[in-house]
Amino acid sequence: MSQPRVVSRSTLKRLPLYLHLLESLIDQGLQTVSCTQIAEKFDFDPTQVRKDLEATGAVGVARVGFRTVSLVIRIKEFLGWNNAHDAFLVGAGNMGKALLGYKDFDKYGLNIVAAFDKDTRKVGSRIFNREVLLLAKLPNLAKRMHINIGIITVPAEYAQGVVDLMVASGIKAIWNFAPAPLKIPEGIILENARLTQSLAVLTNNLTKILGEDGEIIEVEYCRR
Repeated sequence: MSQPRVVSRSTLKRLPLYLHLLESLIDQGLQTVSCTQIAEKFDFDPTQVRKDLEATGAVGVARVGFRTVSLVIRIKEFLGWNNAHDAFLVGAGNMGKALLGYKDFDKYGLNIVAAFDKDTRKVGSRIFNREVLLLAKLPNLAKRMHINIGIITVPAEYAQGVVDLMVASGIKAIWNFAPAPLKIPEGIILENARLTQSLAVLTNNLTKILGEDGEIIEVEYCRR
């Protein structure tokens, strides 16, 4: 069996952008696309786009480019979005509800099959057709259902406890929305959704544009 390709986080972040574009091009009836065409849409370097696509194992056709449908399939296979991965979510607050209500996760191979909370007032309620279960039930269900992905949407002070519970339950990959530094054992995948960091960059750049007196000033930015 061939070893999976190792790519940078930057490439992994760009691939979903390409995928969304390709799906829109398919809807428009375009059967082929070039790296230059993709690069122009995002103001990227065409060479970087080519390297990103080649990292997935996609093969283009000389002087034609890539077949859009084949390229979509290849990117989804590379990202693991062609097969559904069941997940448990812990934290039935506002963020948890928002994620449970996001209908497009199935396009990306994620299926949140159950939600958990330790607040007995929330247990038994239904959120987007999913019953909220008592957190104490997670370990047994995770093992029985072979759940590999856990999503954390609890307050920061409870996040580490939830991580420890998930790891003990056999969960191998954790998507963390809690603004807290977490400790995980070797072999466990942790991806932090850095919402506050992204907001900090946004508001800081806005402050630079507006200036101290609230008037717009010229600021030079570097594209990323």
